[in-house]
Amino acid sequence: MILNPDSIKPLYLQIAEWLENEILNGNLKEDERIYSQYQLAEMFNINPATAAKGLNLLAEENIVYKKRGLGMFVVLDARKSILSKHRNLKLGPMIQELIGEAKRLAVSEDELILLIQRAAKESEGNGK
Repeated sequence: MILNPDSIKPLYLQIAEWLENEILNGNLKEDERIYSQYQLAEMFNINPATAAKGLNLLAEENIVYKKRGLGMFVVLDARKSILSKHRNLKLGPMIQELIGEAKRLAVSEDELILLIQRAAKESEGNGK
């Protein structure tokens, strides 16, 4: 991953999201030591304080934990926590918007469910 310094998203958030994706993809496992702020700074050519801010954000969200003198480690069930967080932050607003649009178009709940199921089957058929 390459960080985008021109993004409106701060670098520390990009670091935190990258680490979350590494956990989701199975590259960082539960109870495994993660990159230090200095390793991240070197990897992405950023200030170590910026990397530390991303790591601390994950610690505040109970995705990683600190072992004094040893570094930071992935918590048990980190993957489950990240998935839940992403569902709430990403899918929640999309679903609310979809429901609102369905109401405006007079689409019943049953019709909406059928449309979603049809789209899911089409998506599977297209290899997505």
